[in-house]
Amino acid sequence: MSKIRERAETAADKKALYGADIDFSSFTTDPSVHKYDPEMTSFSEEERRIFAEVGIVTSREERSGSFLLMDHSPVHCSVGQEGVELLPMAEALEKYDGLKDYWWKAVDVGTDKYTARVELDFNNGYFVKVSPGVKATFPAQACLYIDGEGVAQNVHNVIIAEEGSELHLITGCATAPRLVRGLHIGVTEVYIKKGATVTSTMIHNWGKEIEVRPRTVVMVEEEATFMSNYVSMKPVKSVQMYPVVRLLGKGAVARINNILVAGKGSNLDVGGRVSLEAAGTKAEIISRTISTGGDIIARGQLIGHKPGVKAHLECNGLMLAEEGSIRAIPELDGRVAGVEMSHEAAVGKISQDQIEYLMARGLSEEEATALIVRGFLNVKMEGLPEELQVEIDRIVFESEKSIL
Repeated sequence: MSKIRERAETAADKKALYGADIDFSSFTTDPSVHKYDPEMTSFSEEERRIFAEVGIVTSREERSGSFLLMDHSPVHCSVGQEGVELLPMAEALEKYDGLKDYWWKAVDVGTDKYTARVELDFNNGYFVKVSPGVKATFPAQACLYIDGEGVAQNVHNVIIAEEGSELHLITGCATAPRLVRGLHIGVTEVYIKKGATVTSTMIHNWGKEIEVRPRTVVMVEEEATFMSNYVSMKPVKSVQMYPVVRLLGKGAVARINNILVAGKGSNLDVGGRVSLEAAGTKAEIISRTISTGGDIIARGQLIGHKPGVKAHLECNGLMLAEEGSIRAIPELDGRVAGVEMSHEAAVGKISQDQIEYLMARGLSEEEATALIVRGFLNVKMEGLPEELQVEIDRIVFESEKSIL
């Protein structure tokens, strides 16, 4: 038995964990095996619609690579640009002799019961590597899809951007509409080498009774950049995610943007931590949250380790229902003199004066409310490729019908 597996079992046995709210035994770990589709042509009209809602195209056009995991089965994997490598995680482990320099190096397998579970019951995942100096012309895409009732999907992903490279990755997560229950646990380790840039856009469209537990750590080297955009606007039972970004090299930059909507019955505990560990590093965390009856905790933490680092944290929430809740928890942790960190947080409701002002100019009350909500969620994400910004704007616009 490997030392990592021993550590995972010890962590689980001792329950030195948090979030002990899910009974793994109530989910199936043996779903149906799905057939491989080399051309992505066998999906139904409904499946294609679901994929499109989370930014996944089945034509493979304008994508540098495509990966689709259905339950535990990799059903498609292809590459559209030289210098971009995309593999099912199981194949990558075999090809690269266990990825000894990366596998469980950023994320600690003993973090909690969810990381331990991924090690003890690994169900695949995706591996992305961009060669030195290669700039992906189009985004790569990875879809993590649950198709079987009560399936537990435990994935481990590794992303490597070599020196001077550039990658835009769209991760679309969804479930078949007929499903009632399911569990997704995702461990993702991201390594961004000197001067590289990684943009990660993750769009969630899970079902009303789906539990989601991502665990992510990002290692950012000198003069490298990491940008994360997370969008969750559809009903989901619970999401608990708190990605950690470590700015390890001089001049490294991180930006985290979250757009969250929680309807009745949804519980979102989402945030991010950026540790500024080198001179000249910069970070920004921005969250826009709306409750239409659900509960949201918007967390954010900035840790300054070196004089002169600069960081800002912004959490704004909008209540659109009498029930539900939004908690903004911003944290600034300065470890030395001379750090420059700031935060602002606000939670409120739509002002009646704003609605009346717009109605006086010819809008109905519903139109006025929709316009205010759209403006509130209109977070222009600096450095985001135009096609990704357009995709996020489309998703926000299409989701307004379910928000109001």
